[in-house]
Amino acid sequence: MTWTEFGIVVHYAVALYVLGRVMLRPHREPASRVAWMLLILGLPIIGLLIYFMFGETNIGFKRAERMRQITKSTFQMATTNQLNESFAMEFPASYQPVFRISQSVNGFMPVGGNHGELLADSEAMIDALVVDMDAAREHVHVLFYIWLADGSGLKVVAALIRAAQRGVVCRVLVDALGSRSLIASKHWQRMQDAGVSTAYALPIGNPFMRLIFGRIDLRNHRKIMVIDNFVTYCGSQNCADAAFAPKAKYAPWVDAVVRFTGPIALQNQRLFASDWQAATHEQFDLLNSQDESLNRLSCPAQVIGTGPTERHSAMADVFLTLITSARHHLIVTTPYFVPNESILNALCVAARSGVDVCVNLPKNNDSWVVAAASRSYYRALIEAGVRIFEYTGGLLHAKLLTIDGKITLLGSANMDRRSFDLNYENNIVLYDETLTHSIVQRQHSYISSSVRVDLDEVEAWRQSKLLWYNTVATLGPVL
Repeated sequence: MTWTEFGIVVHYAVALYVLGRVMLRPHREPASRVAWMLLILGLPIIGLLIYFMFGETNIGFKRAERMRQITKSTFQMATTNQLNESFAMEFPASYQPVFRISQSVNGFMPVGGNHGELLADSEAMIDALVVDMDAAREHVHVLFYIWLADGSGLKVVAALIRAAQRGVVCRVLVDALGSRSLIASKHWQRMQDAGVSTAYALPIGNPFMRLIFGRIDLRNHRKIMVIDNFVTYCGSQNCADAAFAPKAKYAPWVDAVVRFTGPIALQNQRLFASDWQAATHEQFDLLNSQDESLNRLSCPAQVIGTGPTERHSAMADVFLTLITSARHHLIVTTPYFVPNESILNALCVAARSGVDVCVNLPKNNDSWVVAAASRSYYRALIEAGVRIFEYTGGLLHAKLLTIDGKITLLGSANMDRRSFDLNYENNIVLYDETLTHSIVQRQHSYISSSVRVDLDEVEAWRQSKLLWYNTVATLGPVL
C-alpha cells in the first residue's frame, strides 16, 4: 500500500467516525445533520477540519461542568414549579405560558414593584449609566460583550474609576474576544490600578488547544449592568459609540435599552454573579430582598439567561412561546434573523391566523452571511401575510419583540441560531402596557425609517441572487 492509498484509507476512516458523531449528537435538527454530512463528504479534509472547529457546541468539559455547578448554586433560590398565583390572576391566561417557559430556564419568577424607562438613544444610555455609577454607594457590576475605548467606552471607564476611588465595589466583566481591544489597552490597567476588579469571560488562550477542547466562537454576548442591587439595564447596546468604529460603514448602530429600578435588578445580579464566578472563581454575597416585592404588581418582569450550558433550545422556546401567544399584534425587531423551522412556521401560522405580524430587519447588515440567509425566508413569510420592513437609517441593532401592546421581550438575544445555541444571552420579559406602549412606539419609529419588502420585489430577484440566498440558508445549521 502506497502512502497515498494509506492517506485515503485514514481519511475515510476518520470521515466515517465523524459522520457517526454527526448522527449521534443529541439535540441536532435533521437539516443540520444533512448539512454537515454534505460538507464532510463534499469537501474532503476541509469539511472535517470545519466540523472539528464548529461542528459541536462545546466550551470544554471543565468549563461546562463548572458552569453547571455555578448555575445550580446561584439559582437554587428558585424552587417553585408553577407561576405564583397572584401573578397568574393578573396575567391573561393566553400569556401565562410566556412566563412559565421563561421560568423553566433559570427558575426566576416574575417579580413586581419595578419601573422601566426606555432610553432615548445610545448616548442617553451611556449618560444615564454614568449618572447611576456616580450615585452608587455599595457596588457597580458591569458586563459587556463589546467594550471599545472610544468616547462612550471611556466615559464608563472614568465613572468606574471615580466609583472605586470613593470606596464603591466595582466589578467589570467582558467577553475575551469581543472586548479584546479594551483588555489590551492602557485603560484596562487604569481601572485595575484604581481598584476596579476586572475579568474576562471565555478566554481563548492557545487557539489550537482551544479548537481541541472547545469552540472559539462560543461567546458571552450578555449586557448586564447592576448598581446597588436596585438599578439595572437591559437591552442590545454594547459599551461603544453609535458610530461603532470597527464597523463604522454601517453606522449609526441603533439600539434600544431600558433602565429598570426594582427587584428585577436582583435577578440580573444573580446572572452577573454566575458569570463572574465562572470567570474568577470568586463568590460574593447577594441581598435576597426579592420576596417582599412579589405582590407589588407594577411592571412584573422576569430575567432569562440562556447559553450553551443552560437548557437546550431555551431561547428558541421563549421566542416560540411569545409568537404563539400573540392574539392581535406581533412586532419583531432584530438585526440577525435566521430562525429555525419551528419559529419560521410559528410566524407564518400567526399571520395566517389573523395576527398582524411585522418583522423589521436592517437593510444593510454587517454580516453578509446573515443578510443572505434572512432573505431566503422572505417569500414564505410574505406569502403567509407577514409584513417585512428593512431599516435604512443605519444598522438596526435593537432586539425587541412585543405582543398585543402588553408584553415585551428585550435584551441581547437575536432571532438566529447563534443566540439559540451558541452564545450566552440575557433578556427580560415584562408585562406592562405603559412601558410596552413606549417600546411599540419606538418600533414604529424604526418602521417609519424602513422600506417594505413586498412579494413583487422578491419575485423580481435574479435567479443567481435567489440561489445565493438559499444556499447560505441551507448552510445555516452549519454556520
